[in-house]
Amino acid sequence: MVRGEIQIYKTIKGAEIKVKLEQDTVWLDAHLIAHLFNVNRPAVVKHIQNIYKSNELNETSTCSILEQIAADGKKRQMKLFNLDVIISVGYRVNSLEATQFRQWATQRLKDYLVQGYTINESLLEQKQLEIEYLKTGLRIFSRAIEEQAQYSDNETLNIFAIGLELLDDYDHEKLDENGNTSKTTVFPEVQDYLQMIAQMKPEFTSEIFAIPKDKSFTSSVKQIQQSFDGKDLYPTLEEKAATLLYLIVKNHSFIDGNKRIGAACFLLFLEKNNLLFKENKESIISNEALAALTIFVASSNPNEMETVKKLIISILNRR
Repeated sequence: MVRGEIQIYKTIKGAEIKVKLEQDTVWLDAHLIAHLFNVNRPAVVKHIQNIYKSNELNETSTCSILEQIAADGKKRQMKLFNLDVIISVGYRVNSLEATQFRQWATQRLKDYLVQGYTINESLLEQKQLEIEYLKTGLRIFSRAIEEQAQYSDNETLNIFAIGLELLDDYDHEKLDENGNTSKTTVFPEVQDYLQMIAQMKPEFTSEIFAIPKDKSFTSSVKQIQQSFDGKDLYPTLEEKAATLLYLIVKNHSFIDGNKRIGAACFLLFLEKNNLLFKENKESIISNEALAALTIFVASSNPNEMETVKKLIISILNRR
């Protein structure tokens, strides 16, 4: 099955449904999912709500909003759900139609994945190299501290005091949960971020750099503005910045460049809120630290999200 290709899927009872592969997955709305599994739409909607409520799947990465023009000329928004959601609903419905679709989807996507194996294998090797570079850098850094400590313990320890403190806090699970800066936040608009990203494009040779995969980038930017009962969901600037970097990198909103884009947006948010530079005009985070931190985010598992964000917050708190 080729990306963008439309295939006709026939249910057991002969009904036909058009299935299109986009963004490496299949997308259907609740009405078509109900038709697919031969159940009523309200039942499908309830299953999807429970799936998101139980955190079985992440709504941001599995749900896409499609705007359509209705007959009356007004815009209507329709939610589309990817294959992860469709199969999860299928397991909950547990019908013969659901079993049939799982078998069909597995075979079709297997064909697609085999075709893309060589490209994915190359990307995996690149990721492994990036992680190995980071590990090597940390080993060299640790060795340098040990060697210097033999000659000038006090001076060396003073230079690396903050880094050593962070390592100790990480080992003893004492990283900061909350930021230090609670003040009115300046939120760059989505367009501000997009303009900055557009300025970055000439710096990279990739033709697919910053091409959107879906609308999750806007969701990532808006997420840090949320409030509950009149209070910010992320009370401090450090918590907002950490969440922004994490979401942009992990949501993979673009075909290529998610780490670079996430790091740049992180810097823009800090700059707009006067957190990027110290009083002596020195940046609060070095180029190397920014790169290492962004790779750390990208390499983390979803269940490590809170730990990753705590590390970012702790680094910003010690600026």
